[in-house]
Amino acid sequence: MESIDPVALAALRADGGAASAPIIDVREVDEVDVVRVVDTVNIPMSAFLDRIDEVPRDERIYVMCHVGGRSAQVTMYLEQRGYDVVNVAGGIQGWENAGLPVEHGR
Repeated sequence: MESIDPVALAALRADGGAASAPIIDVREVDEVDVVRVVDTVNIPMSAFLDRIDEVPRDERIYVMCHVGGRSAQVTMYLEQRGYDVVNVAGGIQGWENAGLPVEHGR
């Protein structure tokens, strides 16, 4: 399973390398309502199988959660099904702790 840390992903996005690739946040809605990375798509892990058709097959996908555990599980699931997918190790907590931009509240 391929992983990337939040700082490296933010740098890729800033350089345009990952700007068009979706970041899927698999945290639950109430978690995303507290803090989130701008321009991510929320598909909660609890609803992931029901919403898997929303996951693009034709581009690299970055998957994040709170610290990287749930996203690793989803990454492995997608990888086994042929998706080009990368786990965001450290998740939103690592993103925020690195001082990268987030939004708070709804």
